[in-house]
Amino acid sequence: MESVASVVITNATVYTEQGWAPGAVVIVDGEIVALEAGPEHADLPRFDGGGGHLLPGFVNTHTHLQQAVLRGIGEGLPLLEWLRCVGERTVAATPEQTYLSALAGGLELLRSGVTTVVEHMWPSPSDAVHQAMIRALHELGIRVVLGRGIADRADITRKWGLDPRLMQPLDEAFAHVDALDKQLLGTRISTALAVPNPRCLTPDGMAAAREYAQATDKTVSIHVLETTTDDDMCRLHAGARAVDYLDASGFLWDRTLAVHCVNLDDHGRKVFAERGVAVSYNPVSNMRLGSGVAPIPEMLAAGIDVTLGVDGAASNDTQDMLQALRIGAYLQRAAHKKADLLGFEQMLWMATGAAGRVLGRPARTGIAIGDRADLTLVRFDRDFACLPVLDPGATLLTAASPRVIDTVWVDGEAVIRDGLSTRVDQHDLAQRLIRMR
Repeated sequence: MESVASVVITNATVYTEQGWAPGAVVIVDGEIVALEAGPEHADLPRFDGGGGHLLPGFVNTHTHLQQAVLRGIGEGLPLLEWLRCVGERTVAATPEQTYLSALAGGLELLRSGVTTVVEHMWPSPSDAVHQAMIRALHELGIRVVLGRGIADRADITRKWGLDPRLMQPLDEAFAHVDALDKQLLGTRISTALAVPNPRCLTPDGMAAAREYAQATDKTVSIHVLETTTDDDMCRLHAGARAVDYLDASGFLWDRTLAVHCVNLDDHGRKVFAERGVAVSYNPVSNMRLGSGVAPIPEMLAAGIDVTLGVDGAASNDTQDMLQALRIGAYLQRAAHKKADLLGFEQMLWMATGAAGRVLGRPARTGIAIGDRADLTLVRFDRDFACLPVLDPGATLLTAASPRVIDTVWVDGEAVIRDGLSTRVDQHDLAQRLIRMR
């Protein structure tokens, strides 16, 4: 069991469902029980927020933590060539590399205000690799939806399937997820299914994955239309576009998290909205790989839940959620030539509450009674580049960096304090990463 804590956070401006307001947050056994401290809370320990701003922790809906040791790899390569480059490293990944990579990437996420991450692991038959990932996540204390990779179509080129060296029969993969669920009971880690793309599952595979996911109440994360490759290959081999290929096999429902969707057209948006599919918007990765600009305003207008992700460090090169928050807004403003697109409130919704339904949790933006105490304290006075603060939301969106992240709580436990991990020796981690070169 993970530890939970009780504490009263005082002297802070709190972002609730009604907006910013001075106040306190009372946490008992890892749950928010009040937004003001009363006499009944007199015996709880106090944490002085130092006049900072308290937010719900960010929810990063897409990354590949195994890639944190692959920063800069394949720079300048188009997607399929880049995938083959990363794929070779994934095939060769050892448990120790996976452990250090997940520790480094996860710590960077925490230090940018993330309290929950949806990890999309590439398919792998190695339990040792999965255990290394889990070990790192436990040490970090972050909340994780761990997507266990699955696929049932092999193709060494990755154009119409997955590298066969990473393949495993679906029944064995599902049995492994069952075993992980038993192992992870009572921890901050839950499991999901992770599908590389529509090209990696046959119709029978999709039916089996949906049946398993619905029976076990799991989210399914899948890359969709990051480039036109999904449409091109699905037309060639299945006689249908990618969205229709998925839909024909019943693979689109309200626990499907579609990642990227740069080339999601009006027809695709209509289908996603009707099926309740959520989207993970990964703006920095889309820019780095030259994939394009996802039609986010159009998705929102169609009624699609749009969430925010950083993607793996092999395609983003950082795990900085604040950067994704800013670039996510700026990229759309540049593409649409409109300065009033995606302000702080909309971007905060993408980075927090928008993920609620697809992850099977409450869908709201502000700090609220009854929620788990997954919180981030921002101290703008940690960085003169954010001062003076005329509007805290605008400052967070336009100027903030991980330097302003003071404290991060998960289940009321401070896993980041004064910008540093309370659980991981960062100097030792840095030295171990240096020796990996």
